[in-house]
Formats: sequence, C-alpha cells, structure tokens
Amino acid sequence: MTTALLTDRYELTMLAGALGSGVASHRAVFEVFARHLPDGRRYGVVAGTGRLLDALQEFRFDDAQIAALRGQGWLDGDTLAWLAAFRFSGDISAFAEGEVYFPGDPVLTVEGPFGECLLLETIVLSVLNHDSAIASAGARMVHAAGGRPLIEMGSRRTHEWAGVAAARAAYLVGFASTSNLEAGHRYGVPTAGTSAHAFTLVHHDESEAFTAQVKALGVGTTLLVDTYDVDNGVRAAVRAAGPTGPGAVRIDSGDLAVEAKRVRRLLDAEGAKDTRIVVSGDLDEFSISALADAPIDAYGVGTSLVTGSGAPTAAFIYKLVAVADWDGAPFRDVAKRSPEKATVGGRKAAVRLLGEHGMALADHLLRAGPPRSRHRPLQVPLVVAGEINGRVSLDASRAHHRAALAELAPAALELDPGPPAIDVTVVGAPDGEGLPR
Repeated sequence: MTTALLTDRYELTMLAGALGSGVASHRAVFEVFARHLPDGRRYGVVAGTGRLLDALQEFRFDDAQIAALRGQGWLDGDTLAWLAAFRFSGDISAFAEGEVYFPGDPVLTVEGPFGECLLLETIVLSVLNHDSAIASAGARMVHAAGGRPLIEMGSRRTHEWAGVAAARAAYLVGFASTSNLEAGHRYGVPTAGTSAHAFTLVHHDESEAFTAQVKALGVGTTLLVDTYDVDNGVRAAVRAAGPTGPGAVRIDSGDLAVEAKRVRRLLDAEGAKDTRIVVSGDLDEFSISALADAPIDAYGVGTSLVTGSGAPTAAFIYKLVAVADWDGAPFRDVAKRSPEKATVGGRKAAVRLLGEHGMALADHLLRAGPPRSRHRPLQVPLVVAGEINGRVSLDASRAHHRAALAELAPAALELDPGPPAIDVTVVGAPDGEGLPR
C-alpha cells in the first residue's frame, strides 16, 4: 500500500505552483523542531523515525492514485505527470530514535529539490508528532515506576493503527511489553495479557473461572481478582493455582495503594509469597509515582499513554530554512518574521555540549565550523541521495534512549514542572536572530 495520499491537499497545490514558477527544482533545506515542550515538561523524546522510513519507502503515487487525482480536476497534467514519476532523491538526517530533545532542536532535516521536500511535510509531522508524544509521556512513566515493569495496554483507547505505533514508542522508552499483538508481530515487542472481567463473569463464580484459566494458561498466569470482592478473589486465586499461588494477581479498581497492601498480606498469609501484584486502571506518571511505596510489582497503563498523558502531540513543525536560487548556487537563508512565530534561517548542525563527567550542559546549533571536542553530534543520516541507510533495531534505539537520559541531571527526570532541562543556543546566528523560534 502506498503512503503518498497520507498528506494534505495544499502540499500538491503548492507543488503545482512551484512547478509553474520553476522553484520546484531549487535545492532547499527544511527543519523539524518544536517551539516549546508541553507545560512543565523538562525534555521530550524523539520517536517514530523507524516508522517514518517505512512510510517513505512506500511514498509513491501509483496509477490508481493518479487517476483519482485526475478525476478530481484540481491538478494540471504536468503536475500529475511529475507525481507519477516521483521518487525522493534528497537527504534526510535526524536525531537518533530515543534521543532527548528540547525546544528549537532540529530533530529532523530534509534537503533536496523544493518540490520533493515539500511533499514529505505531512507524513513526517504526522509520524513524529504522534510517536514522540507517546514516547515523551512513556519515558516519564518509566522513570516514575522506578524499575518496576510497565505493560502497554491502550489499544482500545485510540485508533487501531495508532495503538500499534503507541506500543512501539512505549517499548522504545522502556515499557516491558504490550497487549497489542500487531506490535508484537510487526516490531517484535514482547506481548502480555491473560483475561478481563468478562471471563470471570461468564463463569458461575471466581473459582470456576480461575480454575479454567490456570488449566488453559498454566499456574504462572495472572488472575484478575477484583470482579466481586478482592479478598475472596485472592483466596480463590490461590486455591485454583495451588499452594504457592498463581504467577500474579491483577487489581483494576479501588484505592490501589490500599488494595495492594491488603492483597500482599492476604497472599503471604495464604503461602503465595512469590505471587506478584499487577495494578491497572487509568494510571499515569503521577499516580504511578504515588504508588512507589506500595507492594506493587508491575503496572498496566492504557489511556494516559496513548493520549500522551495530556499532550497528544509533540508540536513539531516543518519549516523551510534555506534555498538555492539556481543549480550550484549557495544556499540563501530564509526565515519567518511573523509575531510569536519567527524562525531562525539557515541549516544548523545540532550538537550536545557535555561536561567533564558526561553530563549534558546545552544544545548548540552550529551555523558554521566543526563541533568542539566536548560536543556530541545529535543528527545521524537516515536517507542519502534517496537511499534509505539509517535503519537501526528497536533494541538499539532502546539502548540509545537509556544513554541519552543518563546524560541529564537527575532533577531533569523528576515529574515536578520546570523549564527545559538544558538550553538550546544558535551558534553563529546573525545579530538579533536566535531562539526561541
């Protein structure tokens, strides 16, 4: 299936105008960045570049799409012919997936003929805005969990394919597993899940339901104990599983801190001291943090994750920053001057300034000159001359995310609201031109 129509109409109408004026072939540079983080957030996490490469590989206008566009009557024949032959021939570089970012950082840079770069705006922003929002929220939840595993279980709270992307982004930032089988099949994310309340309700009582589940799934299964009465549910779970109890019990309602403590006492009294406790039920990073002292072994998170915990977009924008007026001409910087929406022109190389002990001090956006010895380059090539060469495994991206977080001061990871953890500075900008942008 092609992805070329996952775009906005104005991309194609602009292309038609650019072909007519002759600028479609002019070399151009676009940057993707966010002017701000969600209120109180200290950092964001880049996610979705792996999915974006998949989408770019399929970004072709096939015969059926060209016929459909022709039938709508708002594109001329020359533009339709151009689209039919379209293959992206430019370069794309980006922050490594899992990297942390801050306002103004160029998390992705696209260079190529203006018309080609123009067409990628919507697909780039739709993928990066969604996945980075999920990853940014998920990273905070992972930190709040303090090493306890998190299960992503939000598929029923979002679009069916958004659920798959959310599971991938959550795993990227440290979630242990997902309930989504397509994410397991497509991206290798470990899957988890056993039963819902309906399974208990369809049987005559909890003992019958739990016995059937243990028979089907083994004694290590997780039994849901809050359908009727938690205390009786725990006792029934231990009876069904045997003397040492089931692998885990799950609580999905009530005051989870209070319930977890009572369940732990009941399990221990019944001899099920190795049975773990899993909790779920509208959890977010703040409620997870509040449960830090409760005897909980794992968390299931759904709605708050797939909605970005109140910030469902990363607010990335895609802006032209440089253009060459003819073949072989040097780039000319371009920038918006709109009130409150001004941008900084010119291509910028993003590097992170590290202190002597490897802690992040600032992000520098270099307009000219090589990085310094304590600069860590942030952008990696994804596409070179139209060829995709920047794929990395999801496990490698998970490792990169852990390393990037380790560079931040501990205070940057706390949930208390505050300014961005580090500043972003344009180095070599013209006088009076700089962030915020």
